[in-house]
Formats: sequence, C-alpha cells, structure tokens
Amino acid sequence: MNFSKIYALGLRHIYLVMNSFPRVLDLIYWPTVQIFLWGFISKFFTLNSAYYNNTVGVILTAAILYDFLFRASISFNMMFLEEIWSRNFTNLFIAPIRIREIIAALTLTAIIRTLIGLVPAVVISIPLFGVSVLKLGIPLIFLLLALYLFGVTLGLLVTSGLLRYGPSFENIAWASLFFLAPLGCIYYPIEILPDFLQIVAKALPLVHIFEEMRNILISSSVDYINIVKSIFISCLYFVMGVIVFYISYFGAKKRGTLINMGE
Repeated sequence: MNFSKIYALGLRHIYLVMNSFPRVLDLIYWPTVQIFLWGFISKFFTLNSAYYNNTVGVILTAAILYDFLFRASISFNMMFLEEIWSRNFTNLFIAPIRIREIIAALTLTAIIRTLIGLVPAVVISIPLFGVSVLKLGIPLIFLLLALYLFGVTLGLLVTSGLLRYGPSFENIAWASLFFLAPLGCIYYPIEILPDFLQIVAKALPLVHIFEEMRNILISSSVDYINIVKSIFISCLYFVMGVIVFYISYFGAKKRGTLINMGE
C-alpha cells in the first residue's frame, strides 16, 4: 500500500472542502441545528421524565453520538459522489491507485469532514445546555471508534450500490442510516422494542454503543463487555463492507460500466 497515494487522494478532498465556504457551511449547519433541536428536547425530558431525572442531557449526548455516526457515513459517501459529480470518476480508476488505497484515503479523510461539522456543535452544547460528551470519559474514545467504523461501513455499502447501479442509487446515500435508526435504540432502551426486533437489534453495534452510553451517564459505571461487543461487531461489518465493495467494483469493471459512471 502506497501511503503517498493515500495522502494525495485525501489531500485532494481536504482542499476541495477547505476552499469552498458552502461546503464548510453545510458541514457545520446541520449538526448545529441538531444540537439546538435535541438540546431543547432533552432539557424538556430532563425536567419532566423520571427516567432521565438524574442525568442532564442523555438525549442530547445520544444525538451528538448519532450525528457523529451520520456524518462519518455521509462524509464517506459525499467524497465518492464528488468524484462522480466532477466527472473525475474514470480518472480515479484508471490512475495507478489500488482499490485498497482508495478505501483507505476515503476512510481517513472522512474523519476530517466529520470533525469539521461536529466539533462546533459539541462546543455550542456546553454553554447552552451544560452538556458535554466528555462526561463519558475514556470509554468515549472506544464508542466513537465503533461508531466511526460502522459509519464508514455504511458508506462502503452505499458506494458499492453506486458502483453497481450508478448515480440512481444516490438517494440511498441520504437515507441509508435512517433505515437502521429505529433498531439502533439511540434515544430509548432496547426493552422498548418487541422481542423479535430485540434479537435483530442486538446484531447491530448501535444498540451496544447507546446502551453503554446511557449506562455510563445514568449509573456512572462502565460495562466493558458492551464496548468490546460494539467494536467487534463494527469490525465484522467493516470487513463485510470492504468485501462487498470489491465485489461491486469487479462486477462493474466486468460489465464495463465504470467508464460511463457520471456521464
């Protein structure tokens, strides 16, 4: 794997974002709106719910972590879509760059786009609502790692769909994460779900991540089993996402549709 190629490809996308005010504004705008919306909702539940009466900002913290996941997935998708929209897709795949180098570059660069959008929103939540995700302590690092891996996995699956079905698959890029949100138990405990859906939900890393988040904030204790499960499941999905991406790429190459992508 050539790290200079990974760096060059990632740098292209960084320059693309940093030299475009509309792109930066778009990255910052939606997380900030989410913080305001869920901040006031969480404040209401803090004052009126017995479940959350000992924890300030449980819902807001969940919203911040969920937005981190959403931004990681969308950032990966957007960088791939940028190649299609700019008609650079063909150049990307005829260049002497391996598929694993493209995946590595997009994966590493997506975290920068994610942080550009999320950090200002997180900073705003501290003076406005007195809520900071840093209250989760050291486990926050591992929860974010699991979220990021799963977010990139969703990005890989969506880009695989783009390779297979072309730009018509673009709408799925925006909706992919919402399909899983009800099963992720982001804002409520898993017990809310029917028994058969709980079985399905436990196969996702989201349940273990957000259950552990609530456990830390409400009980002030850490269950490392949940953290290990979330990272392990996220890694499994990531490997699956890479395999699906390779299958879609070689399938598109065999059909000859790569050259027409974006036209």
